[in-house]
Amino acid sequence: MISSVYAAVARRRRQYYAARPDLQRRLSRPVISIGNLAVGGRAKTPLAAIVASRLLQLGERPSILSRGYARRDAADGVVVVRDPIGIRADLDRAGDEPLMLARDLDGVAVLASSSRYLAGRLAEHHFGCSVHVLDDGFQHFALGRDADLVAIAADDLERPLTLPAGRLREPLDAAATADAFIAVDALDRAKLDALAQGRPVWHARRRLGAARLAEPSGTPPSGCSGPIVAVAGIASPPRFFADLRSGGWTIAREMPYRDHHRYSRRDLHEIVATARSTGARAVVTTEKDLVRLLPFRPFPIPVAFVPLELELTAPGTLDTWLAATLEGARQ
Repeated sequence: MISSVYAAVARRRRQYYAARPDLQRRLSRPVISIGNLAVGGRAKTPLAAIVASRLLQLGERPSILSRGYARRDAADGVVVVRDPIGIRADLDRAGDEPLMLARDLDGVAVLASSSRYLAGRLAEHHFGCSVHVLDDGFQHFALGRDADLVAIAADDLERPLTLPAGRLREPLDAAATADAFIAVDALDRAKLDALAQGRPVWHARRRLGAARLAEPSGTPPSGCSGPIVAVAGIASPPRFFADLRSGGWTIAREMPYRDHHRYSRRDLHEIVATARSTGARAVVTTEKDLVRLLPFRPFPIPVAFVPLELELTAPGTLDTWLAATLEGARQ
């Protein structure tokens, strides 16, 4: 089976780097990686935002280091998407997820580069960053880190198949190298305990927040405002559409796109035409999709986004773990 071969190669790659720590470059400040085992749909980027925010509240000066996947202008070197004062890059240079983080995180440096090491060095020397959050870093072996926080969803445990038959980037046994886990939504507790083996686990419940208009005029739509056109170019559009319906929204038409889809003016015309033909009162999309639609403002119809919010159990214990991790790294 091709998946078995894929799993073997992924396992061997991890073993190769584990046996050769000299291949990993180390930054001067601690690195906390946020990652997962699966392809998309595990709320890694919102988790990175939560960790960076909590580090900021602990008195740290955090940076977020991102690969900037699907950037159109992927120039060599480092792109400063946000410094601690403000946003410094557009969508083409930043990528959708780094730009989304930059819009949400005042006081946090967000940098995009194919070399997270170079990005971290710049963050340390130019912005005085005291800790780095490595976004989607569990499989990024080129950079040494002090802790791996791994997001796990039910599907990872119930259907533990690697690509292409399943969604796992690595076999489930790779979780043995993680330091702690975030269990996203409801999981089988016995399977989770067997995987964690006594390591810290926090549970995160996903929910959609209140809709916000893309442009500051008018009243944001809500579930009782009438029919909408729902647009999503993320890892799992059906989940977003189902969550909208569960929240009381009436969807006149679903318009799914592939993850990281770069919208064109033609796409916008199609979305607007669909909204008008179905009598929809607004277009509602995700926060990640919104940053890819913003270049086409002003919109001819109301466009709103619904942010994905994560509710963590016992967030205070996460703070304690983060502080202990940093103390251990600095010693």
